[in-house]
Amino acid sequence: MAYLIKKVDVWAGEIADRAGGLAEKLAALSNAGANFEFLISRRAPDKPGTGVVFLTPIKGSKQKSAAQQAGLNTTDSLRSVRVEGPDRAGLGTKMTSALADAGINLRGISAAALGRRAVTYFAFDSAADADNAIRILKKALK
Repeated sequence: MAYLIKKVDVWAGEIADRAGGLAEKLAALSNAGANFEFLISRRAPDKPGTGVVFLTPIKGSKQKSAAQQAGLNTTDSLRSVRVEGPDRAGLGTKMTSALADAGINLRGISAAALGRRAVTYFAFDSAADADNAIRILKKALK
């Protein structure tokens, strides 16, 4: 089975570092019909009392409006590529090595395997890096 490799818009924003801070943001988006494929949240150690959330997808005007009202946005400084396909030993090494060999620096990576499937989200600092990464990853995962 082939790998699906595509750019995705990851939405990000601050959350209150307290019980319910994340739940409030998610409820607003869920009420607008959002169904998340990816979500990661953590405290912001440099800003006590706050955290950050990253999530995708946000589709359509109703969800985008809800995301913006909840203080979430996409940004030009964070470009993401999603890779989905069969899980296998060494997959992460193969992908990160191919990107490193091409001189592409990662801003971040999140990955999970469920059963025989794997999904990886790569974050880059520019659209050009994301475009190059797609080309490199497609070649590496043939």
